[in-house]
Amino acid sequence: MKWWPKECAFGDMIRIKINSIYHYGIFVSENEVIQFGLPPVNIRSLTSQDAEVLSTDINTFSAGNIVEVGDMDRKEKKKARIPEKIVETARSRIGEKGYDLLQNNCEHFSYECVFCEKFSSGVDEISRKWGK
Repeated sequence: MKWWPKECAFGDMIRIKINSIYHYGIFVSENEVIQFGLPPVNIRSLTSQDAEVLSTDINTFSAGNIVEVGDMDRKEKKKARIPEKIVETARSRIGEKGYDLLQNNCEHFSYECVFCEKFSSGVDEISRKWGK
């Protein structure tokens, strides 16, 4: 998936970058972005046991950073759910807890809403570097 700063559409997977960390969510409208935890404005927020799937507005999600939209290639588009199903899935998980940086983070959540399977490029990159 490639990422571009552009206008968000219903059901888009979006992300922001804070320092070297990306935070992901599902765009519904300017008033609703569903995400697993709030943007990691400090390292402590990455490990918070209180993190849960929640809905905020785009300004809270972006935390003043540029929002990028996931641009799927042809293969990814074939695997992806339709936008209505993506949003329905994301909304159904509001209140869910169990955040884990390596196995259940905001990127895992967003990919699972879109593609029905968990994935995190950040965790994948770390695994490749460490040979796991």
